[in-house]
Amino acid sequence: MPGRTSRQLAPLRGAGFRLLFLSTLGSSVGTFLAAIALTIDVKDRTDSGLWVGAVLLVDFLPSIVVGLTLGPLLDRLRRRNLMVAADVLRAIVFCLLPFATNASEIVGLALVAGLATGFFRPAVYAGVPNMVSESELPAANALLQTVENVSWAAGPVLGGVLTAAEGPHLAYWINAVSFAVSAVLVLRIPARLLQSETMLSRGHWRDLRDGFSAVLHSRSLLAVLVAWTIALAGSGATSVAEVFMAKNTLHAGDFGYGLLYGAIGVGLVIGSWVSGALVERIGIARAYGCSIALMAATFGIGAASVDIWMAAGCCLVGGIGNGAAVVCNALLVQRTRDDLRGRALTFVMSATWAGMGLGIVAAGAAMAPGDARWVWGAGAGALAVASVVGWALAREPRASVTAAEAGA
Repeated sequence: MPGRTSRQLAPLRGAGFRLLFLSTLGSSVGTFLAAIALTIDVKDRTDSGLWVGAVLLVDFLPSIVVGLTLGPLLDRLRRRNLMVAADVLRAIVFCLLPFATNASEIVGLALVAGLATGFFRPAVYAGVPNMVSESELPAANALLQTVENVSWAAGPVLGGVLTAAEGPHLAYWINAVSFAVSAVLVLRIPARLLQSETMLSRGHWRDLRDGFSAVLHSRSLLAVLVAWTIALAGSGATSVAEVFMAKNTLHAGDFGYGLLYGAIGVGLVIGSWVSGALVERIGIARAYGCSIALMAATFGIGAASVDIWMAAGCCLVGGIGNGAAVVCNALLVQRTRDDLRGRALTFVMSATWAGMGLGIVAAGAAMAPGDARWVWGAGAGALAVASVVGWALAREPRASVTAAEAGA
């Protein structure tokens, strides 16, 4: 165990990665705390699944636009500068949110924050392979995912309690400060550690097409593109239903919603932490397929929950599968060379987020406040399909038989 832990923490020996790790920790806690506040704020103002779906949708809809139209900027411009600008913009948004007067203003500001996130996250994961050795890359991804997931576990519970007691505005101010601190930390990272070289452009649209082509001709990238798109469609539907499952179906109030959200976060922490050992033991294809299958099974069982604690237990176990699957996603995508990685990564992210968007829109438009169980069951079905597809595509093709071996 000490040897395993030492290998997991090895990337933190690098000063640049430590700064990135701390930046992620600070901004993630505030983000997930504020995510609960945003959802509850909109739900309490409107009591509408469509509006709740809208605020969840604009969190990532801009990432789709970035991936489909602006991905080359991640390879052409300095990634550090993009990350700092994104943090500053998100800090401004959360300073303005306490003064929003209606749900449409909240959704509009959340849209701007989502646009900034659409540049920040792919810049982080495109830069990580330049900051650590290849042998340390799984541990580095696991550490970043773990710290995000610790925030997912703690932030929503705190957010639910804080919003129930004080309203959403304090959560917004805390998040604004977290982004300002993150910007300062990222500024201290040498630019060369996030990017080995900037791309020489052949024209924006041709650069964009090169990124699409890299994805479509890579088996590992296709695994993420297809399987995770299906998986996020199911997850998107269940995310809309979570607040209704907690408050309407299981009658657990704001705290219950925070508990479900936080339980997934605890599972994500466990899943991301053990993902490296899992991949090492059974290979990335089996780890990927089994992780998504675990999500499917637990959300299917969770649909029949008799109380909030059973639902939270299912969310926790499902989160373990989710945490491991997300690290597998990063490892599969980061196999792309650096001058294409930003474009390829944003394209894959945009497609998978589009899948989540479809799930959110479908659930938000179709479900009534009492339909949460049925939505969770449908989401579990989509995840089951994704697990099979992910396992099949992530498998390494068998080596071709050489002419000499064929002759023998």
